[in-house]
Amino acid sequence: MHTLLDPIRRGLRTAADREALVCGETRLSYRQVWARLQKLNTVLNELGTEPGDRVAILAFNSIAFVELYCGVSAAGRVQVPLNFRWADPELEYALRDSGARVLFIDREPGPLADLVDRVVRIDLGEYEGLVAAADETPYEEGAVSEDDLAGLFYTGGTTGASKGVMLTHRTLIANTFHVQMAVPLDADDVYLVMAPLFHAAGSISMLQSMFVGAKQIIVPAFDAGVVLDLMEAEGVTTTLGVPTMVAATVEEQLARPRSLAAFSMYQHGGSPIAMEVVRRGHEAFPGTEFIHLYGATETAPLATALRHEEQLLGTPIEKSAGRAVVGVDITIRDPEGNALPDGEPGEVTIRGNNIMRGYWNKPDQTDTALRNGWYWSGDLGRMDPDGHLFLLDRSKDMIISGGENIYCTEVEDALYTHPGVLEATVFGIPSEQWGEVVHAVVVLRSDTSDSAPTESDLIEHCRGKIAGYKTPRSISFRTEPLPKSGPGKVLKRELRTPFWEGRDTSI
Repeated sequence: MHTLLDPIRRGLRTAADREALVCGETRLSYRQVWARLQKLNTVLNELGTEPGDRVAILAFNSIAFVELYCGVSAAGRVQVPLNFRWADPELEYALRDSGARVLFIDREPGPLADLVDRVVRIDLGEYEGLVAAADETPYEEGAVSEDDLAGLFYTGGTTGASKGVMLTHRTLIANTFHVQMAVPLDADDVYLVMAPLFHAAGSISMLQSMFVGAKQIIVPAFDAGVVLDLMEAEGVTTTLGVPTMVAATVEEQLARPRSLAAFSMYQHGGSPIAMEVVRRGHEAFPGTEFIHLYGATETAPLATALRHEEQLLGTPIEKSAGRAVVGVDITIRDPEGNALPDGEPGEVTIRGNNIMRGYWNKPDQTDTALRNGWYWSGDLGRMDPDGHLFLLDRSKDMIISGGENIYCTEVEDALYTHPGVLEATVFGIPSEQWGEVVHAVVVLRSDTSDSAPTESDLIEHCRGKIAGYKTPRSISFRTEPLPKSGPGKVLKRELRTPFWEGRDTSI
């Protein structure tokens, strides 16, 4: 039986005096982290919480966040990490829905304070003061079961209302083992935590790093220049980012190179990546292996992995999300639940010990997502004969124009091959003739002002790469970055809504 207590306990046993967590000027060994977690155990008792109570965290990445992530669940409470980019109504919904009793927060709580029994400020030193003053309370052996609920992880809501994903200790530890099998780390690794910890992409290797006694460098908020400076200074060997983060660090490294001899693996996930970003990434980080990871909050999160993506450029496998990791099964199914043969597109369904228990307070949506032991992801994909998964789109983001299915990622890939395009996203807009047609939103590179491509230039560029019905019919240009969720996913719904006002916006 394993719980979230076990990774840090093994780190203590195998690497007690090695650095475990580094953030800013603070550097803690595994022995120090263990002592602080036992003090946090005392604090949770003194705050009046009991096993099973929900404890919310609303904060930027920090050592306190890592301690709360591990310590709340290890003490038998249920952690509720919240997206710091959400507006108050979204945060209020999650707090009410979860029934959280305590909120650890690094900013002014405002109306959120009225929804919990107690607010603990991280930014004002209250959290640190409570931990420093507390005695160490040893964890009671066997008090927490691997089948106990460890956390409610609210989905990003890019395609609808946020849902609380119920992950047990078993699912999170299973994912940790899956990640270690797919992308092994050891005690000499230095892992950079730059994706937000409230999101599965940010926390995917936290427990893995602790299990093997590796060091984690924590970045409070993503900034490409800061990230690369830290990678150089700390000898970072690996990190994971969503594609927008990868693209930003690639452009920064190409513009102002750092010495990153230790950097051996660049993992990315959270949404499909444009192949042009990988190509430029191989140029920016020539000795680094690029690894595509695919999964979802509901899978805790890892489902597939594609190693050495940079070596596969120009091959049929380059756009694959990889094969199912050891311990996970994937099948492509039609809407009736029938398994489809290789090459046929359908919904990606996933099975393994890493699958969620269900959605908190949402039995109907749970029944839709979990069927006969399989998680129905809402992603469209196909499999090749060798077991490689090719993601086509989110089912809700697929454009159907004149009866033809158009996968947004294919159009976005075509746009990204133009040297003047920095960011691009694609979605359907209404058409009286076709039902929907393809519209693109593009951010141009700043160094193309004298020769910036026009709408017609980009449309013509796409015509040479994809079928005519897939080519954008119109393009909007933005000077500011594309809007993104906390995890860094492009908020297509926000961009799409103005085009569908007064119409059916469920597409």
